[in-house]
Amino acid sequence: MNMIEVNGLTKHYRVHRRPPGLRAAVRSLFWRPTETVVAVDGIDFSIRAGERVGFLGPNGAGKTTTLKMLSGLLHPTSGEARVAGFVPRTRETAFLKQVTLVMGQKQQLLWDLPPSETFELNRAIYEVPIDQYRELLAELTGLLEIGDLIGKPTRQLSLGERMKCELAAALLHRPRVLFLDEPTIGLDVSMQSTVRAFVRAYNERFGATVLLTSHYMEDVAALCPRVIIVDKGRLIYDGALADLVRRVRPDKRVDVRLGRPVERRDLESIGRVVLHEDTRAVLQVPHSGLPEAMQRVLAQLPVADLSVVDPPLEEVFRELYRGLPTQEPSEGTSP
Repeated sequence: MNMIEVNGLTKHYRVHRRPPGLRAAVRSLFWRPTETVVAVDGIDFSIRAGERVGFLGPNGAGKTTTLKMLSGLLHPTSGEARVAGFVPRTRETAFLKQVTLVMGQKQQLLWDLPPSETFELNRAIYEVPIDQYRELLAELTGLLEIGDLIGKPTRQLSLGERMKCELAAALLHRPRVLFLDEPTIGLDVSMQSTVRAFVRAYNERFGATVLLTSHYMEDVAALCPRVIIVDKGRLIYDGALADLVRRVRPDKRVDVRLGRPVERRDLESIGRVVLHEDTRAVLQVPHSGLPEAMQRVLAQLPVADLSVVDPPLEEVFRELYRGLPTQEPSEGTSP
């Protein structure tokens, strides 16, 4: 069953541009030439119930605009979208009770009141039965470890504490679809890990569908077996994250801990040297040449420890955004 279906979705804006200065400002009162900016340019994809999918792309690619159309905040210029069987732009009450949109740079918590007041307000808005509300609130506060925070004024909470309370407030009506737009932005490493663990736990506990945008590759690697990538409003990849890594960067990294320092030329005879420190080296070798490279590493170097990993996701996406060839969009994989 598809929880999200998108067919030929587009969003165009008419914008007026003018140079600075008083003369240009006065002229714009009488003559306002406009141009069309294409934010989303005919994308197609579908997501099955319970999937966790990364929705990725460079800044300005159309990610947030798409999420806003899927959550009903924006009307598409053309094309169709259905979420949980509803047309988002109609904003039916039954639809709004099925979805939530969490944006890391926006907040819904009442600034001078404790989060518990926002929770009560959301309970009333979504008409959540009191017994269900109390049960789910207890579960969310336990998962997010916010029991000591929800009674404090929001303005006294740290960014990470506010983000955890934001998540709780957004999920009190138990939505079936989560649109997460940079949910870990600005958080420290420990808090990012907490948020990721919570999103995974909520997905597994309630079978919720998750569509995530993030510039932190750790979020993507930890949560999203499948990724959809857009650039300049167009879809350029839809498939398994592991397949994308192999297609864009068909090489491996051999991370070697050495028993003693070695010369760089001893490493260059095995593969491309990515890192050379006192007793550590990282070599890049083709995937097809990995067995031979491992034999040479063990035979020629004083190995204390070694590991083989894929190239960092940051490098994969940096090369992808530069326009390297990728596959045609394909059907995604389930988690």
